[in-house]
Amino acid sequence: MKIIIAGAGEVGFHLAKLLSYESQEITLIDIDRENLTYANDHLDIRVIKGDVTSIAILKEARINTSGLFIAVTSSETTNITACVLAKQLGAKRTIARISNAEFINHKDDVGFTKFGIDELISPEALAASEIELLLNQYGFNDTYLFEEGALTMLSLRLSRTASFVGKTVKEAAQVFPELHFIPIAIQRFGTQYTIIPRGDTHFKEGDKVVFITSKGGDDELFELSGRVKAEVKNVMILGGSKIGFKTTRDLCKSKFNVKIIEKDKDAAFELADELPNALVINGDGRNVELLEEENISDMDAFISVTGNSETNIMSCLVAKSKGVKKTIALVENMDYYQLSQSIGIDTLINKKLLAANNIFRYIRKGEVLAMTKLSNMNAELLEFEVNSPNSKITKKPIKDLDFPRSAIIGGIIRNETGIIPLGSFKIQEGDKVVVCCLPRSITKVESFFF
Repeated sequence: MKIIIAGAGEVGFHLAKLLSYESQEITLIDIDRENLTYANDHLDIRVIKGDVTSIAILKEARINTSGLFIAVTSSETTNITACVLAKQLGAKRTIARISNAEFINHKDDVGFTKFGIDELISPEALAASEIELLLNQYGFNDTYLFEEGALTMLSLRLSRTASFVGKTVKEAAQVFPELHFIPIAIQRFGTQYTIIPRGDTHFKEGDKVVFITSKGGDDELFELSGRVKAEVKNVMILGGSKIGFKTTRDLCKSKFNVKIIEKDKDAAFELADELPNALVINGDGRNVELLEEENISDMDAFISVTGNSETNIMSCLVAKSKGVKKTIALVENMDYYQLSQSIGIDTLINKKLLAANNIFRYIRKGEVLAMTKLSNMNAELLEFEVNSPNSKITKKPIKDLDFPRSAIIGGIIRNETGIIPLGSFKIQEGDKVVVCCLPRSITKVESFFF
């Protein structure tokens, strides 16, 4: 597919990097020569210097032959304008990055598709939603919902007290036959290798294991993992950015008790006016004395979403040292993102990766409804819809499909109900199928859904 990306900033560069690995034909447009030079030196892509709202520049990029146009500059207005122009000039599909989440909430009322914008993506809104989901799934390090929770992806690191440590996947299934979850990926402690588990794969202490659960499976999984479940009620947020504001607003609506710390005095007053149900504190959240005065040790969760990755990491480590059980840090540097477990923070989130995950499904073959890359693991999680009774995936029971060994079917959604399938299960037209696979098997997996 020919893909044009408008904007070579952090989100645009990261997207270009990920998409270039997929052997897509990428063109990157930006007005900043320095950003383009860096991208040109590090990626195998075409770059064009110019204004993304210029018709001449879009024609130079051969917009009329593009399958996907993605506008991710820092300007919301520029992105919307560029998408409208791109669609009129022949782009098959357009995606605009926006910062005003109101546009997403009312996109059907406004009818953005009439203007030529097929999808709206807000990295800030995605990050805020991810944080709320992580707090609602207390005890798990990564989460992802399919079809509003019919199936849920959860990951955790196995402690010594987990009931299935030392058992194979097959043995665990025999001991706990009525459970509503299945392991789909394992990363051994201290390694960077991702394993797609088979029946003879052993669970070991320290493993990071990703599971797919149907409804109720999260509670079972938490109990068997050997952890004590505790409710998250009191939350402290550092940073009144767009992510901090939206997270605070959403958590207050969900009846969390929220304190938000903002260093800038004027910004703090604005937050206080707009967030009447939160306690807004004007101060430097890097000051340990301030955190102690605000009773950080009484917090159930600490979330740091300032514009500085180092500040977010260090403040979360301070919170951890004060006994806060759940810590979440926003980071921009992907190198930091690889270190979440080793440095002692429960979860690192990266809005670039969240945006990329949402956009990735548009370049996959077959009817891909959702897609996410597993955090710090070399695997992808995809949700396919079976639109034809002639699809190869419907021909035989799962155990007889000759499915790649580096891939696994983790769950089925049939009539809005999540199912954890056994080998004898037969997939039907209309089913939605969640698959976890290593990059080398993606092409073969996609072929089952044509």
